Amino acid sequence: MKFTEFDFDERLMEGIEASNYDEATPIQEQVIPLILKGKDMIASAQTGTGKTAAFLLPLIHKIITRKHDPHAISSLVIVPTRELAIQIQQHLEGLSYFTGISSIAVYGGSDGHAFMQEKKALSTGADIVVCTPGKMMYHIKMGYVKLANLEYLVLDEADRMLDMGFFDDIMFIIDHLPKTRQNLLFSATMVPKIRSLAKKILVEPVEINVAINKPPEKIVQQAYLVYEPQKIPLVLHLLREKKHKTVLIFCSSKLNVKQLTRDLKKNGIKADEIHSDLEQDRREDILMQYKSGQLPVLVATDILSRGIDIDNIDLVINFDVPHDGEDYVHRIGRTARAEAEGTAITLVSVQEQRKFSTIEKFLGKDIPKIIVPEGMGDQPAYDPTSPNSRMPKKKPFKGRRK
Repeated sequence: MKFTEFDFDERLMEGIEASNYDEATPIQEQVIPLILKGKDMIASAQTGTGKTAAFLLPLIHKIITRKHDPHAISSLVIVPTRELAIQIQQHLEGLSYFTGISSIAVYGGSDGHAFMQEKKALSTGADIVVCTPGKMMYHIKMGYVKLANLEYLVLDEADRMLDMGFFDDIMFIIDHLPKTRQNLLFSATMVPKIRSLAKKILVEPVEINVAINKPPEKIVQQAYLVYEPQKIPLVLHLLREKKHKTVLIFCSSKLNVKQLTRDLKKNGIKADEIHSDLEQDRREDILMQYKSGQLPVLVATDILSRGIDIDNIDLVINFDVPHDGEDYVHRIGRTARAEAEGTAITLVSVQEQRKFSTIEKFLGKDIPKIIVPEGMGDQPAYDPTSPNSRMPKKKPFKGRRK
């Protein structure tokens, strides 16, 4: 289905065409007509399916074609992280460029100037506000947020917000909204807690399920069975063996992110890191360099496993095995976006074998195990049933790891 078939306002169509949109994705084709009809909705959809445009486009169309108070907040989009808030705001600015609507991203970690901009927008009105729960709750408690005329509420990545403990913050915000409004809830999974939340806020919702619960087949998945000291030398080998334009490396801890980034830089690889210890301005600057292609290698915690909107990542490396199958799918889903192909490589230490086996069961298939490069020593056998804490007395490879 082409975007011209949705009968959007011509001003919005200019932004759609400028963004090089032509064919709607499956979720856009299903969701957009229902939102235009005013239906409440609960949709199961992962990042990479086009869900952001699926709710932004009909909201923009409705705002610019219907009477609304320009001095009030018309739409509220609540998201789990500041990175996702910034990304949606940037997406929104592109799509709405020719429409004249106003919007702002409201999130924690900003400086005094940004806070005053947020306060001004929330007190004088903005058509669409994209926010994180905690920061919006703070502004509401200050007493100047104009929510009386709000018409549309979107909860994006609702499962992630609940996992992060934002349930009370979300309910606090909802308690300050008009009872009559259109509600849209998007979640990658439909676990019981999501359905419970949906019952509390949605009115006769339509349910849409277009989630990709398994990685796309076009992602080449591989794993290396290694001893922990072999991980950094193996990453260096993988980055040198083949030139990748854009590489994203996930670590499960900030300590590993910092350590790996230091080692990469010491070995002449242009890399940088993103984690919660960095100031927000620094994180935004690094992410902008990465998106623009100036920075080929980015090392990050799971803060970027969802919501990063970059279509040309050709290699994802799991330096540490993800916590579970869902996290694995989200991590490797950063590659092979749109029509592109990509590779996802996971480094599996002895202690992580049982966890990795659980991920394979979740996927319903075995991930090919690759032999480590010559000269890197022997590698452990794959035996996820053995006690993960039991390491060999003598490791066959003595790598340097500071």
